Amino acid sequence: MIGYVTIGTTDMERAKQFWSSLLEPLGGRIIMDIGRIAFIGQGMDQPPMLAVCIPYDEKEPHSGNGNMLAFPAGSKENVDSMHARALELGAQDEGAPGERMPGFYGGYFRDHDGNKAVFYQMG
Repeated sequence: MIGYVTIGTTDMERAKQFWSSLLEPLGGRIIMDIGRIAFIGQGMDQPPMLAVCIPYDEKEPHSGNGNMLAFPAGSKENVDSMHARALELGAQDEGAPGERMPGFYGGYFRDHDGNKAVFYQMG
C-alpha cells in the first residue's frame, strides 16, 4: 500500500548515515542516492522505502506534530535492540520500549532533525 515515505533533513550525509545504519538489521540500505534525496530500503522493487531529502522548495524542513514513522520490529526483543541502536546513533529518546496498551509494545525516538519514529511489536 505504501511505496515510500519522505522526511526532510538539514544534513543529507548525517541523515543517510543515521537511517541506513539504523535500518541495516532490518535489511535497509541506501538503494538510490541522487544528491538531494536518497532512498533507503531493501530494493526499488521492494516497498516500503524511506527517503531522506533536502526539501524541494529548499526551505527549512520540519517534523510535523502528529507525524511519525512506525517500523515493525518482529519481536519485543528487536524493539529493545533497535531502540537502543537508534540512541547509540545519536537519536533522542521519546519513550523507552514498553507496553503502551494491551498488545502493543513500542520504543520511540527522534532523529537529528526531530523526526519522530517508533519500533513496535503487535500481539
